[in-house]
Amino acid sequence: MANVFDCSIVELPRITSESGNLTPIYGGVTLPFDIKRVYYLYDIPGGETRGGHAHRDLYQLIVAASGSFDVLLDDGKNRRVVHLNRPYFGLYLTNMIWRELLNFSSGGICLVLASDVYREDDYYRDYAEFCSVARGEQ
Repeated sequence: MANVFDCSIVELPRITSESGNLTPIYGGVTLPFDIKRVYYLYDIPGGETRGGHAHRDLYQLIVAASGSFDVLLDDGKNRRVVHLNRPYFGLYLTNMIWRELLNFSSGGICLVLASDVYREDDYYRDYAEFCSVARGEQ
């Protein structure tokens, strides 16, 4: 079973220039999965929390494309908070990790690259159910 220590910070490639920087990300090369969906969260009001779920099968890379935020990781036994604040670092999340995105800075943008298309049946949205499964109680 996955645990919060299987999730890691990935330094993404950077091409720097006086006219601005570029970070290319390749599925199956930069990331250990093919990218099948990309989305981003923005205009998040102060004090709001996003996420609040886990995935049965999905893997993700979460990047603070602008600003900063925290990611609370929970495997049903252990918890860990990761602060993201650079667009060239991403947080690689394995499946079966509960995540909550918190403490968004003003103008914060969260970019997510996912290993699969949206499937509602891949989600655990009830924390107690997730913990029960993650701890092998179901």
